[in-house]
Amino acid sequence: MSEKTLVLHPVLKNVDDNGRSVQAAVEEIKNLTAAIDLTVVAAEPVIVNKINPAFFFGKGKVDQIAGEIKEQQISLAVLNCSLTPVQQRNLEKKWNCKVIDRTALILEIFGERARTKEGVLQVELAHLNYQKSRLVRGWTHLERQRGGKGFLGGPGETQIELDRRVITENIVKLKKELEDVKRTRHLHRKARQKVPYPVVALVGYTNAGKSTLFNRLTNAKVLAKDMLFATLDPTMRLVNLPNGREVILSDTVGFISNLPTELIAAFRATLEEVLEASLILHVRDVAHQDSDAQKKDVESVLKLIGAERQMDRGLIEVLNKIDLLDQEKQNALFAANIRNKNKIPVSAVNGTGIENLLALIEETLAQDRCEINADIPVDQGAALAYLYRVGEVLDRTDENLICHLRVRMNPEDVLKFENAFPQVSYAVPRT
Repeated sequence: MSEKTLVLHPVLKNVDDNGRSVQAAVEEIKNLTAAIDLTVVAAEPVIVNKINPAFFFGKGKVDQIAGEIKEQQISLAVLNCSLTPVQQRNLEKKWNCKVIDRTALILEIFGERARTKEGVLQVELAHLNYQKSRLVRGWTHLERQRGGKGFLGGPGETQIELDRRVITENIVKLKKELEDVKRTRHLHRKARQKVPYPVVALVGYTNAGKSTLFNRLTNAKVLAKDMLFATLDPTMRLVNLPNGREVILSDTVGFISNLPTELIAAFRATLEEVLEASLILHVRDVAHQDSDAQKKDVESVLKLIGAERQMDRGLIEVLNKIDLLDQEKQNALFAANIRNKNKIPVSAVNGTGIENLLALIEETLAQDRCEINADIPVDQGAALAYLYRVGEVLDRTDENLICHLRVRMNPEDVLKFENAFPQVSYAVPRT
């Protein structure tokens, strides 16, 4: 039987929450809690006039909640905020139950969802950084009947018994292992650059439908559920654009408001795929009441990881889940798309707008390319193969054992072609 859990969303007076509605925030933290199979007995907002350094809430509110916890036999309280170690310990003593904050909850979710070696290492590193200041605890961790260490584990979990020196040593060890993983990923990226395929990265707020869109575009079978953080480890597949050009599509971890700083630092290796991308697709859930606030959260994380250059070069907003909107709202989005083609309405579920999205990806990636006219003797098979492999052959005419081609390709690939095949003549047409 899972823990009986009380979910609390503190609402700070006179604090701007980026335009986010209280109702949506409560629903989100409730869904996050349910994502690790905890039994949510109640989820409610709590007005906070001023943060109490000792308990976060005022004394009267702490006593009121204590009564509710005792009456409903709550064994776990989840607070949708960041607690100091002192606040956490004081609340646990006052409420006589386990208390975790937003960061600990997200760490637990990530701990359950990580599958690759890199993902596991990143979560362990984030957890150790979080745990360094929380070594003194008055309560055992959550009981869990599952293997592994568990980030909210059970009694006897070794991590909580480690002193700061051992934790620091483990952090150093994990960072070294992650560096090895990063080097491997770097080698993989260099190998892809030699092919080369442009990388198109899907980013977006968690549960915006990235994995469903990824499956729609690639015919893959990536886990796609109506569940927060369904995707944690990055997934990559080849996609054929309408003109036959191949690109690599990368599905990344979902972003979220107030993403723990420990996780931003730890998952930088995963998010490096975004930094290397030729194009970013920002997938948005336009049917969500806080869609605009979620957009700001995603853009904020992108800037935090240093993706401004990619955002400036070209970012396509994929306005997903239009199938959940009425016809009038759908029509308004399609009308807006005519004015701003980089905001494209789609439904990853039923396929509406997918062809338009693929065409826009193709058009956007072509903007940085140039065209050349090449005259290649038919016996120069390697030169022909190179142009077909790295470029987009727009036109071909064969005459007197000479192939006349018009090819669109990246400027750097034109230089590589010139160096590799100096015997072949080509020209860049005047614009």
